[in-house]
Amino acid sequence: MNQIDIGKFIADCRKEKGLTQAQLAEKLNITDRAVSKWETGKSMPDSSIMLELSNILGVTVNELLSGERLEMNNYEEKVSENLIELTKKDQNSMSKNVVISIVYTITMAIAMMVCFICDISISGKLSWSLITFSSIMVAWIISFPVILLGKRGIFVALVALSIVTIPFLYVLSLLIGVKEIFGIGAVMAVIGIVFFWTIYFLYRKLRERKLLATGIMFLLMIPFCFIINIVLSVMLGIALIEIGDIIAVFSLLIIAFAFIMGDYAKKKGYYN
Repeated sequence: MNQIDIGKFIADCRKEKGLTQAQLAEKLNITDRAVSKWETGKSMPDSSIMLELSNILGVTVNELLSGERLEMNNYEEKVSENLIELTKKDQNSMSKNVVISIVYTITMAIAMMVCFICDISISGKLSWSLITFSSIMVAWIISFPVILLGKRGIFVALVALSIVTIPFLYVLSLLIGVKEIFGIGAVMAVIGIVFFWTIYFLYRKLRERKLLATGIMFLLMIPFCFIINIVLSVMLGIALIEIGDIIAVFSLLIIAFAFIMGDYAKKKGYYN
């Protein structure tokens, strides 16, 4: 697969359909800058929109990856070549991630062993190191899928976060001996997990418009902050809204507005 050839092919097919870069981008719910990068060979279309792009341009995915229209006599051959290229690319990426994951796991294991040794040397038994051990284990379980699989591991990491957070808080409350860690922490954890899943689906929906997704994320922080304040005010009897909360809300609004305007300017082609 040659990105330059693929880019030229996309440009030719787009022009044959009488579409501008902006019109093609609108059909795919992405920015025209992304289309421009494809056509200049700077990047490739995301696999998640490859089929939709092919349908719009009136070509097959195989022809799109080949960067040319194919005759039936060499169609199967090109299918095999493209599959081999994609497989090699995935294998190379996975090999690097595997090495990084192994190093990361070994580092975590060494850190836990050092904590155990220090704890036993100082106190003669396992005490505070159990807190460190459980914290490192939870961090490893949540982060390992992302390190190994990259972006594809985010979903697995969120599933892991959703599963292990509540049990971890319960264990932590037992180790420290403070029941409120589980009582209050579990409620806060549920709110946080819901927020993270919301952001995950937001970025999936707007995968080609990250500036807009980021702006919406900052807007969503505002109601979540209010929810957290309400819950804490009920559980702890603290003030519902303080001056710091008001400042935080205005700050989030300004940041969200900046990202949304940046997305608008980029979509209109005011900057690259």
